[in-house]
Amino acid sequence: MSDFPWLSVLIALPLLGAVVVSVLPRDNEPLVKWFSTGVSTLVGVLAVVMALNFDAGGDRFQFTEKYWWIKEFGIHWALGVDGVALVLILLSVILVPLVMLASWTDAERSGGVDVPAKRSVKGYFALLLSLEAAMIGVFAATDVFLFYVFFEAMLIPVYFLIGHYGGGAARERSYAAVKFLLYSLFGGLLMLVAVVWLYPLSNKPVGEGGLGHGTFMFEELRGLHLDPTTAKWMFLGFFVAFAIKAPMVPVHTWLPTAAQQSPPGALVLIVGVLDKVGTYGMLRFCLELFPGASKWATPAVLVFAVISIIYGAILAIGQVDLKRLIAYTSVSHFGFIVLGIFAMTSQGQSGAALYMVNHGFSTGALFLLVGFMIVRRRSAKITDFGGVQKAAPVLAGTFLIAGLSGLSLPGLSPFVSEFLVLVGTFSRYKVAACFAVTGVVLAAIYVLWMYQRTMGGPKVPAVEGMKDLTAREKWAVAPIIAIIVAMGFFPQPVLHVINPSVKETLARVDRHDPAPTLTGNVAENGARP
Repeated sequence: MSDFPWLSVLIALPLLGAVVVSVLPRDNEPLVKWFSTGVSTLVGVLAVVMALNFDAGGDRFQFTEKYWWIKEFGIHWALGVDGVALVLILLSVILVPLVMLASWTDAERSGGVDVPAKRSVKGYFALLLSLEAAMIGVFAATDVFLFYVFFEAMLIPVYFLIGHYGGGAARERSYAAVKFLLYSLFGGLLMLVAVVWLYPLSNKPVGEGGLGHGTFMFEELRGLHLDPTTAKWMFLGFFVAFAIKAPMVPVHTWLPTAAQQSPPGALVLIVGVLDKVGTYGMLRFCLELFPGASKWATPAVLVFAVISIIYGAILAIGQVDLKRLIAYTSVSHFGFIVLGIFAMTSQGQSGAALYMVNHGFSTGALFLLVGFMIVRRRSAKITDFGGVQKAAPVLAGTFLIAGLSGLSLPGLSPFVSEFLVLVGTFSRYKVAACFAVTGVVLAAIYVLWMYQRTMGGPKVPAVEGMKDLTAREKWAVAPIIAIIVAMGFFPQPVLHVINPSVKETLARVDRHDPAPTLTGNVAENGARP
């Protein structure tokens, strides 16, 4: 079973599904929807079976595949997963079928105030399947050049999902799509320069810091010995691309614009999964390929992480559009993730990796529910809602749980990850951790105020006849809510998979958890047995 090409199959299945969808009859929309959802569900089942065969105590990279792709340049079709990549792939394959189930009408009506004409249902679901293949590939790639290919390939379906299937006027959708594309391409080009640079550096003789042969294989590149100046420039090439994708202040402005114009289902994948490629890349490539440069950049990165936490939360409080509000909360949450990564402690990095998963489910639930509300009300403005809990109590109750997870309420999954990040950061960078706690307080403000303005108070006249969640919508959101609650009480299975990878990363950057500081009588008299 270990010889089975799990990862190649997981990438190929949705791509093949997208091809089949494109040739299905245009007038048979139910077939397109059920077939696409079935393919993505099959991918999810296979990924879970693969995950059950993952040995957390075994080799770091498992289910590995390695074939020559472009031999002249040392490029391989090389795949493999460690614990962090595995849980992010699982996040992806769980969300995609639920998004498809929830997005039954996204192609026909995108929910904007300026509802566009009906779009191609085949095209919408084919793009979602193509995006799923790219998401799996980017987390599974162990050849740096292959990683870059998947990193850029994700842009194509997202561009069309925003520009063609988003809400609002055509001009606004196009602007959001182009802005997303330009930001991502700018970061991608910087990373491409650094990626290509790796080849001649690895081709240097061993005595000059190289490997004696040109390669893009991640595990081999970890053995490079770069001079400090070169390492810093290459670190910046990777980091800026990942910071844009993450998104971090000040290169975050594409996200609120894209969020406002994206169809809700696609937005779940953009914020829930695609943005994680940025923080995943920091943890995997920035720290492990350029450990010295990462430590050099840590003070500046921590400052920008704290600014992202506070700035994103403050802007979220002032939003009048639901999708923009949740987008700004994500800017704040990604600040926590970056903070945990660059705290370079086991608690901080384990919390950051867990936060990537928890944020994906928490924000995914919020965007799905907001999408249901927008379809019913034909508006994303907070002022167009009010008293929804009286008209649609199940929708309101589910929205409350998802919202409380966004403010990291104890008992819900984000609390565990946020707590680990803050504890891990405080043990080494106390000032940064103290400022970051401000984000926790601000989160309570924007989440509870959002709920009060939309769900509480007197019913807005247009909300009088609002329908509650349908059976299909309940099936789409219930698994995410169940995961949020289950992981809030029992996160250990995920942490058990993540922790070995985190230890490898810390060993690579030569960092160890700070020793506890003894104070008072214990410090004077010695620790008691």
